[in-house]
Amino acid sequence: MPVILSGGAGSRLWPLSTQTRPKQFHALAGDATMFGQTLQRVAAGQAVRFGAPLIICGLNHLGPVTEELARENVIDATIVLEPKPRNTAPALAVAALVQAERDPEALMLVLPADHVIAYPDRLHQACLDACAAAIEGRIVTFAVTPTSPETGYGYIKSGKALADGVFAVEAFREKPDLATAEAYVADGHYAWNAGIFFFKASAFLAELNVHAPDVLIAAREALAQSHRESGRIYLDEAAFVKAPSISVDYAVMEPTDCAAVAPVDMGWNDVGSFLTLWDLAEKDEAANVAQGPIALFDAQGCLVRSEEIPVALIGVEDIVVIATAQGILVMHKDRAQDVRLAADAFKTKN
Repeated sequence: MPVILSGGAGSRLWPLSTQTRPKQFHALAGDATMFGQTLQRVAAGQAVRFGAPLIICGLNHLGPVTEELARENVIDATIVLEPKPRNTAPALAVAALVQAERDPEALMLVLPADHVIAYPDRLHQACLDACAAAIEGRIVTFAVTPTSPETGYGYIKSGKALADGVFAVEAFREKPDLATAEAYVADGHYAWNAGIFFFKASAFLAELNVHAPDVLIAAREALAQSHRESGRIYLDEAAFVKAPSISVDYAVMEPTDCAAVAPVDMGWNDVGSFLTLWDLAEKDEAANVAQGPIALFDAQGCLVRSEEIPVALIGVEDIVVIATAQGILVMHKDRAQDVRLAADAFKTKN
């Protein structure tokens, strides 16, 4: 069963990405939205036989999720609605409990809804390679083979081989400085932690019960007291907010002895900033990326997107201009990581 996690606000992509319509509901890397691309990765007809997807999202995202499912002609999805965000461990606890009601030995593939994967066939092959480990009770994470010494990602170090392309996890490493990241890439045993998981529902629940029982108790109570209708599960708020807000990495992956890692070179990107968006896009002869009613004069290396407002750039370099109904952002590309300042300043208005 595919589990698609659709949370967060993508604050580094404001004003395109907002609390009410975050980045996964925008077409930032292709014709389909990133949510739509995620659905396409787990559609019928792939190398892996996927079941109907389970979507986990906040109440305020029910509308966009429903639109995406209709656009991709997905009619059999289950939507779990979180009354409040509690991070990934409680969300996956609920997902595993829902699957356990159907078949506790079934395998679950967990995918964030806001990632770009250029080569989904490689992810599918990694699923096939990791099936035996997952069936045996391993909690597998599909990490990304690093292409550069990135300092913005956590890393996973591979240990002993469990199968072809699948390894025991030797260590999780937090986001490193540049020198450390360069050493990780040179070592050859490290991969980027992408937050993509593969496991049996029963195995995940067993590890959660050992390492984060308070998360499991709250999730079980929230599901037991939920309201269900038309393929939607409305979790009970009073019960769900009792769960600590904790990531699945901290709750399960780091303390468990059952973690495994499968590094995959799948053209992965989390589109975490406008600089990344510029890197991914097709550029004109002056290295500009423009979308919308845009006029450029002696501009170079710029990223410009506008939904409706005409925007002209004259005699500038390496500038980002984003114009939407939610706001207008103007900055130098070097300040791409500071967009959260603007998102925070206007948070209550979006």
